[in-house]
Amino acid sequence: MQPILEVKDLKKYYGKGENLVKAVDHTNLTIQRGKFTAIVGRSGSGKSTLLHLMGGLDRPDSGKVYLDGTDLYGLKEEKLAVFRRRKIGFIFQDYNLIPALNVWENIVLPIGLDNRKVDQSFVEEVVRTIGMEEKRNSLPSTLSGGQQQRVAIARALAARPAVILADEPTGNLDSRTELEVLSLLKNCVAQYGQTLVMITHDETIAQMADQILMIEDGKVVTEA
Repeated sequence: MQPILEVKDLKKYYGKGENLVKAVDHTNLTIQRGKFTAIVGRSGSGKSTLLHLMGGLDRPDSGKVYLDGTDLYGLKEEKLAVFRRRKIGFIFQDYNLIPALNVWENIVLPIGLDNRKVDQSFVEEVVRTIGMEEKRNSLPSTLSGGQQQRVAIARALAARPAVILADEPTGNLDSRTELEVLSLLKNCVAQYGQTLVMITHDETIAQMADQILMIEDGKVVTEA
């Protein structure tokens, strides 16, 4: 089976001379379809930069990213933006919900931005799965951190992307809520046949994954 995501000789440097930072340093990796992959590394190891490059949020200095067979950086900006909306779901540490929109509106927003029709029954099923049906008309400001992250998960799932990229998605949650949200995310990914790539510095979280990639100084150094 063709991998869902391939990174080939990817490079992203910042600064010059003594201030040169090799955030991603000629990195190669492969993500299999339908798997939960954790990318683990210390703060400053380059894992968030790598995730942003894999998601088309930043451009590399050199190298390739293939997502579902498409050369991400062979696309012009406008086409890349469309491709990103359709193929990639993002979950961030800070939830990134729109304050003026309620739970339902936040979840379906990316679909609307893409001028696609909302699959009402599918999104309702996702909302039930994350346990937020009672809160569908609530604004983000009335929700706990764990509830806001559930909404962010639903938003990522609702558009049925090829891959979900999560950057420290439980970093702002207490340990009990963290495990609840992680279990929910893993179960949702399995239920809907999604591929999940998660950045984390927490080895305990990483142990829940099907595959663990360790990154150090911008390079993938071990694979388990």
